[in-house]
Amino acid sequence: MKYIVRSLEDTRKIANDFASSLKVGDTVLLNGDLGAGKTTFTKFVFESLGVKDIVNSPTFAILKSYEGKYRLHHFDTYRISTEEAIEAGFDEILADKDSIIFIEWSENIAPLLPKKVKIVNIKLLDENTREIEIYE
Repeated sequence: MKYIVRSLEDTRKIANDFASSLKVGDTVLLNGDLGAGKTTFTKFVFESLGVKDIVNSPTFAILKSYEGKYRLHHFDTYRISTEEAIEAGFDEILADKDSIIFIEWSENIAPLLPKKVKIVNIKLLDENTREIEIYE
């Protein structure tokens, strides 16, 4: 599905709808340029799934985990290679079938990814408009 969003409320509605389709074991790949809205989309999904903590970018931590309706992991692998991810034990977390995993910049750890994933592409069209495309 492809959506054009012009506000945070539009994004929140799409994220809420997407959240209702998720189940444990799902891996979601978030693609888009810096500042496109990957973390904002993730924040809205996690809120919809009952996360009460503040959800922000895991850019410097690389991984943040949350508890809500499900256990949720949020990776940002912008500055990490597959080898570094394995050394850090990410392959074990990625194999966790009792959680839902969101990964930004997934192409950097492509060999570790499961075969079946959901994909969210976010494209910045202008300062206030984004295109969100979801493949399930």
